[in-house]
Amino acid sequence: MKPKRIIISGGGTGGHIYPAIAIASAIQEMAPNSEFLFVGAEGKMEMEKVPKAGFNIVGLPIVGINRQHMMKNLLFPFKLIKSLSKAFSILNEFKPDLAVGVGGYASGPMLLAAWVKCVPFVIQEQNSFAGITNKFLSSKAQQIFVAYPNMEKFFPKEKIQYLGNPVRKDLIDQAGKKEKAIKHFGLNPKMPCILIIGGSQGARSINLAIQAGLEKLAQSQVQIIWQTGIPFEKEAIASVEKQKDLSAFVSAFIYEMDLAYAAADLVISRAGALSVSEICLVGKASILVPLPSAAEDHQTQNAHSLVSEGAAILVKDGDAQQTLIDEAIKSLQNKELIAQIEKQSKSMAKPMAAQDIATNILALLTLHEK
Repeated sequence: MKPKRIIISGGGTGGHIYPAIAIASAIQEMAPNSEFLFVGAEGKMEMEKVPKAGFNIVGLPIVGINRQHMMKNLLFPFKLIKSLSKAFSILNEFKPDLAVGVGGYASGPMLLAAWVKCVPFVIQEQNSFAGITNKFLSSKAQQIFVAYPNMEKFFPKEKIQYLGNPVRKDLIDQAGKKEKAIKHFGLNPKMPCILIIGGSQGARSINLAIQAGLEKLAQSQVQIIWQTGIPFEKEAIASVEKQKDLSAFVSAFIYEMDLAYAAADLVISRAGALSVSEICLVGKASILVPLPSAAEDHQTQNAHSLVSEGAAILVKDGDAQQTLIDEAIKSLQNKELIAQIEKQSKSMAKPMAAQDIATNILALLTLHEK
């Protein structure tokens, strides 16, 4: 049988890239002779992350629309036209059997070109509030894979497959990792632990709230794993060193996220699609602090999808410095509440998302072969 050729387009953030890589890896396991080409945005993180995962990638000159400074969008039409032209060239050269759009800058031009060239495509929407690109292209898609229920307000109901967000494999099995995790981060096995995550750049409001509450955490005998992001790392380390009674691990980035989750009794996080999916997958109680400036306020929508099911606690970004630490300490002291949130969080997980999406894609390819 002829190898299937698949284009996967999108990127711009880890929330788009990691699910894309997970989908490709799952297809590769089921159909090892499949051939992939990723299409990203020039200068964005996918141009580095995708090759590290073992896949080829080409970049488009596309950029996102700047909602804060509209004058900066003057070059957008020219970059869009150039990106569309390059997308057509990619299709002519690679000759894909199917395209997968995961959202983000590069997804739009690539899927639009695929539709014009009659190449079937599918969409994977990570958020509970659909992005502009995916909404625009949804009527042309063969199937739309979503991570949250009630997405028919954005997409044609008959095309929706509610399968969840693909996440990294090492997170799925948390059994027996806690002891190893406590040792790895140099923590005290008898004290509760909060994991604070804010993405590669950190979350400034969360970081400032944690910094202001370090003394309270020490007094409450709560320890922390604090992923600060690069800009705040030195300041965070200096602040922690002043608290002699505080048990803490501080780093700009955490590579062993499976161990970080295993060590945690409570997670404080932004509400990006991937973070929310990971928290549910590992079944952790969380306090979500959505980034209010995220496109179309989708992080708040993501957070509400959990909060409405009793699967997380919400603290508004503007309230973080006043209430976040008190809310975290109060929650940790209520073991029944933590257990209930953990149960609800786990119930919303979709651990087989990557495999289920891959199965649907391979079935579509077989259908189009006939």
